[in-house]
Amino acid sequence: MSVTSETVPSEEAAEGPGTPRKRRRRRTLLSVLVLGVAGAVVAVVLVDPFGDEAPASTRNAAPTGSATIKQGQVSARISVSGTLTYAGGYEAVNQASGVFTDLPGTGKVYKAGKTLYRVDTKPVVFLKGSIPVYRDLEWGDQGRDVRQLNSALVSLGYGSGLDADSKYFGYATYLAMLRLEDDRGLKEDGKMSKSEVVYLPADEVRVTKLNVASGGGGTAVLEASSLRRHVSVELDAAYQSQVKEGDKVTITLPNLKTTGGEVVSVGKVATSDDDEEGGAKIKVGIRPDDPEATGSLDRAPVQVSIVTDSADGVLYVPVTALLALLDGGYGVEIVAADGTRQLVQVELGMFDQNSGTVEITGQGLKAGQRVVVPAS
Repeated sequence: MSVTSETVPSEEAAEGPGTPRKRRRRRTLLSVLVLGVAGAVVAVVLVDPFGDEAPASTRNAAPTGSATIKQGQVSARISVSGTLTYAGGYEAVNQASGVFTDLPGTGKVYKAGKTLYRVDTKPVVFLKGSIPVYRDLEWGDQGRDVRQLNSALVSLGYGSGLDADSKYFGYATYLAMLRLEDDRGLKEDGKMSKSEVVYLPADEVRVTKLNVASGGGGTAVLEASSLRRHVSVELDAAYQSQVKEGDKVTITLPNLKTTGGEVVSVGKVATSDDDEEGGAKIKVGIRPDDPEATGSLDRAPVQVSIVTDSADGVLYVPVTALLALLDGGYGVEIVAADGTRQLVQVELGMFDQNSGTVEITGQGLKAGQRVVVPAS
């Protein structure tokens, strides 16, 4: 895992001093600076502060080029591996006795109101709900499970005159059950047998795993998920304070295409696996902005870049434009239109490892000015 940044330029300012930061939650500090001596001049070139290789010495005669001071947004990021999958983990618990005679296919999608599987050729219907079925229901029964049944029947269009919030199994529920039984080939008695239905808390589910080939009552026949795309990340616990709900992310898919996303959950409890390197981890959940762009792969490895800090409307230059001043601090060498050069002391802000740029502020600096950089 590494802490990185990304620069997103905006329109360059025409004139005026460096624009002050509009937002700064944290500052990314440069941890290691490797310097090369530049003869007898008052500054030395700062080369690749993020790299591991020591630069060659810079001399007065060394070839140079120039780069432009730009203005825009600089974003610091945490880069980490993640897993692209489907949100939710559900179990369908069978309450019918007999042999499974028809099972769903792994990866297949089922909508509420449809037959999910069959036992002794009899259909078991998937209804939306979070309370497991534990009893038969008929006219006169009351309770939370009756309200769940009424709500499911109304959502499927069977509840003409039925109150979805009612906890009472009355005539309207009886008629709605008759309509469902007729459509699904169930015994038409206006009752709900616990062997005829299975509840899952979604309007439609994707079967992820079958647990049986045949079996009886109480068996967890299959596992399912929702159709919502989701990215799960195991983040080093040390970064918990830097990541929060609402943070924007960039997701790099297995085909190397990218799509945006947003952090929707940050774990509060760290876990540690003795067999795993890296120490304690927390779970971070991410919702893709464009689910269709993520394709249909399940449990696919992805790379996630989480924006943890940003500064808007700031000036930035290539890192290679920085000069480490002998009396402390840093500077850049401005190239005027007539070719003359002026050394300007600067204050460093946020670093962007991905593009090799750094935020700077200094007297008289403005977007569009040219600065000296080593020749490429």
